[in-house]
Parts: sequence; structure tokens; C-alpha cells
Amino acid sequence: MRKIGLDVGDVRIGVAISDMLGMIANPYETYTRKSVEEDIEHFNQILKEQNADTFVVGLPLNMDGTAGDRVEKTKEYVEELKKGIDAKFVFQDERLTTVQAEKMLISADVRRDKRKKVVDKVASCIILQAYLDKF
Repeated sequence: MRKIGLDVGDVRIGVAISDMLGMIANPYETYTRKSVEEDIEHFNQILKEQNADTFVVGLPLNMDGTAGDRVEKTKEYVEELKKGIDAKFVFQDERLTTVQAEKMLISADVRRDKRKKVVDKVASCIILQAYLDKF
């Protein structure tokens, strides 16, 4: 079964999907958040289309490993999603993933305006790959 990686932000959510073997993460999309109901509908559609069973959600811990405001917002949002999505949800430490994604895009000579459009889905890919690499 495939896994879906999520990099949850206040406005956008980066989405990545694993291959069928659960070994390689691939960027999928940058989703602009709407209402919780519409978000649930959107992610249920991806779950069904991609034959996935798990959402791997980036947990934005502080550099010292403590949980701040952003962690609480992410956990609250996931609790809302769980009410309408029948799938497993797991958290993955996402410290520095956005920085990593930016560096990757810069080294690939992606222009600044284009980087802004793809950085979230690249970060979600890094989150998902870190999770997949544990198994």
C-alpha cells in the first residue's frame, strides 16, 4: 500500500506519494487549504485514487526537540482530518525539511518564483522519504 506524506502549513499543504512498494517518495502536489470538510474530501479522493492507507504528517518540532505552537496547530488539524478520513495517521519529525527543499531547488537552478510554488511538495517528499527509510 502507498503512503501519503503531508507538509501542513497554514495556507498550503505539500503532498507526496510513495511508490507501491513503499520505498520511494515522489512529490505529488501543493494543495491550498480550504474548509476542513473540503480538505477531507480532497484527501479522501487521493487516498482512494492512489490506493494508500497511511498519512505521514510532518511534525514541526523546535530545533531543541520541544513542541511549540506549530506542533499544536498541526496536531489539531490532523484530529479534524481523522474525523472524516479512515486511514492511519503517523507523525514524522520534519525539522529543517523546508530548508533542505530550498537548498535542493536552488542547487537545481530553479528560479525563486518557481521555488515558492514547489517547495511545499518537495518538503513533503523529504518527510515521507525519512519515514519510509526507517523500514
